[in-house]
Amino acid sequence: MSAATSTIVTPDVSAPSLGGLEWGREREMNALEALMWRAEGDPRLRSTLTGLELLDRAPEWERFLAAHDWATRMVPRFRQRVVEPPLGVGIPSWAVDPDFDLHYHVRRVRLPEPGTWRQLLAICEQLAMTPFDRARSPWEAVLVEGLPDARAAYMLKLHHATTDGIGGIQLLTQLHSPTREPDLGKPQPPPPVAEIGSSAGRRIADQLVRNARGAGGLAGGLLGRAGEAIDGIAHADRALRETAEFAASLQRVLGGPEVAGSPLLAARSMSWRFATLDLLFADLRAASKAAGSSVNDAFLAALLGGFRRYHLELGAEIELMPIAIPISVRREGDSQGGNRIAGAQLAAPAGIADPRERMAQVGAAVRAARAEPAIESLALVAPALAQLPAPLISRIAGGLTKTNDLQASNVPGIREPRYLAGAHIERMYGFGPLPGCASMITLITHEQTCCVAINVDLAAITEPERFARCVCEGFDEVLALSPGAEPVRLR
Repeated sequence: MSAATSTIVTPDVSAPSLGGLEWGREREMNALEALMWRAEGDPRLRSTLTGLELLDRAPEWERFLAAHDWATRMVPRFRQRVVEPPLGVGIPSWAVDPDFDLHYHVRRVRLPEPGTWRQLLAICEQLAMTPFDRARSPWEAVLVEGLPDARAAYMLKLHHATTDGIGGIQLLTQLHSPTREPDLGKPQPPPPVAEIGSSAGRRIADQLVRNARGAGGLAGGLLGRAGEAIDGIAHADRALRETAEFAASLQRVLGGPEVAGSPLLAARSMSWRFATLDLLFADLRAASKAAGSSVNDAFLAALLGGFRRYHLELGAEIELMPIAIPISVRREGDSQGGNRIAGAQLAAPAGIADPRERMAQVGAAVRAARAEPAIESLALVAPALAQLPAPLISRIAGGLTKTNDLQASNVPGIREPRYLAGAHIERMYGFGPLPGCASMITLITHEQTCCVAINVDLAAITEPERFARCVCEGFDEVLALSPGAEPVRLR
């Protein structure tokens, strides 16, 4: 059925939620989300988020299914698919899938004997590498049974256009239960109902209005500094200086760090490999305090130490390496879910042997990147980029990320116990995508544990087991700054 005649939903974000969560209520993607959705014309730029939770026992299947049906009624986004605008011009929107089938989205598998962690990660890798059916709501959930000691695992796969890391934690905090027992008094909103959309002509007109607004926002953002100069003519010198500083910052932010990627990590493919590490949050915090740094500085310094060790073992040298980190631009009052992030790129000091000094230098580089006046510039140019044909978007997006040796994300997690259909969630790992970069490493603090999820491009990091061990040793280097820290566990 064509876009001009299909049944779509027009969610009324101002209507009462009837007990549902105020999460992911926007009808349209923002420009950054549209870029991530359309950049997948190049399969190496797929933006798939994959969560992996370790459960202390296997949930009862019918209760597990009922929990997901309830979640899709609490959060209508999970019954919605992406609808491209008429003629493919403009920003994609979300609409209830009239053919939504929970049976497609929620699955159950059992590991063969002996049910090792490596077998579990292999299934998780395959799930993450499989592209979404773009005609359906972009999420999938899998219950994996057969782990030792009667444990189970839960895998949740989302498209990054749905949410960023913080939005994902907002979601799981509310959908996962604080008790093992069922909550018989929780809200029971009805399923979202599809509505017949307006005519194709009306939707085209609406889209043109939104495009004009987006162009106006772009022009207003880029010309804002010039406007300040005009308004503040009495302070023309200062206004012109600030405008020049913003322009220089814009060039640095969009151009990336002036450092080449490691030749050892230059190749790219569509093959992902996962690994996980566990360490105590208290130990990482103590090590960061011992060095007079932040937990995030300690995290990044540990990763850089791992890259340093990996290069040395393979007979290569590395001093600086291009990395990228997300910067949350969420503000008080912002709606939950969605993507509200900016990207900071920096030349990271990977060649420093002393973890204390490495921590200090990477911390200074991160602070400088955060302080860039144009740190949110992607939000200014994204509306214009999102209007381009998908192949051109893929080329531009790939150019922004393919030189990165590492993308790293530190996401504050859920610190209190949470349960899924009666099973206690013991660990929570978040495997981010590889949009052209060599590796993506994410830390989620779950209860008292730092759960580190490693995703590498197998063409770039050809010895993933060695690399995971080197990253583990990089964390041990940092934790050694605080006597008494427990060893890092490589699963």
